[in-house]
Amino acid sequence: MKKLLCMGEALIDMICTDKGQPLSAGQHFLKKAGGAPANVAAAVAALGGPVEMSAKVGTDPFGQHLVQVMQDMGIGTRFVFADPQHFTTFAFVSLMENGERDFYFNRGADGQLGPDDLARIPMTEFDMLHFGSATAFLPGPLQHSYRQLLQQGINQQAFISFDPNYRHLLFAQQQASFIEQSWHFLERCHFFKVSDEEAMLLTGTTTLEAATHELQRRTSSVFAITLGAEGTLLRCGQHTELVGSIPVKPVDTTGAGDAFVGAVLYQLQQLPAAQRTTLDQPQWQQIVRNANKAGARTCEYMGAMEAFKHLHKSIFD
Repeated sequence: MKKLLCMGEALIDMICTDKGQPLSAGQHFLKKAGGAPANVAAAVAALGGPVEMSAKVGTDPFGQHLVQVMQDMGIGTRFVFADPQHFTTFAFVSLMENGERDFYFNRGADGQLGPDDLARIPMTEFDMLHFGSATAFLPGPLQHSYRQLLQQGINQQAFISFDPNYRHLLFAQQQASFIEQSWHFLERCHFFKVSDEEAMLLTGTTTLEAATHELQRRTSSVFAITLGAEGTLLRCGQHTELVGSIPVKPVDTTGAGDAFVGAVLYQLQQLPAAQRTTLDQPQWQQIVRNANKAGARTCEYMGAMEAFKHLHKSIFD
């Protein structure tokens, strides 16, 4: 079986343990490994899938910690490169009473992953690629590498997965750039996941119905619009259907979307490559139903990668 390659940010989440307090008032912080594509890789690895990560971290103790955590999770780290010129990226996170987050990015090495780094990756080892970093759409080497790897994947007929992971803090003044770059991936991938808010942002609409229609009109991808506790709106072909989730008491929603995507990709890994793009609506419904379970279960634990330790393919039963 060929592997899945996840590309983009690997960072340290500094989680404020003063629950319910915004970052400005927080006093106590807990260090956790994170980054959206790294989280997806961790979810795939926890479920038992072969996966590698491509990212840049600093040579500081935090970068060393990230690599060790990924290795402990079962993620291949041959292509996680250490940059002595930049510190490891941090995301400071405060968990509010409803499980949502207040966060702030302090960007460092993750944005420095460049074309020379990509040249060191033997792409013939991979038949699935996942892109999931909002930070990749900020100016810098990673922005160019993202598009380069996408084109390589298309040329090699790899299965392409995309999650825009919009962060208002990063793109409040650059929304047009974020939307334009996202569409470059939305129009070229085989599967993408967005939240309801992202769906409306990317389509310039004000209702979920209108956003779904526009995504259907402009893409040929299978896509999932996550709706939290309500479940996930699945589009396959010209059909859309709400796939329900399971009830849980949320402790921390960090990583729930990444667990969802990881569960989708893990299930696709189990299929012959040619079958991944020919699944019908009932088959996708089952994949999304299982992925909903993975996302919901993740919300029951603190942190992302830590929560993924509780994932196992038996949750699909």
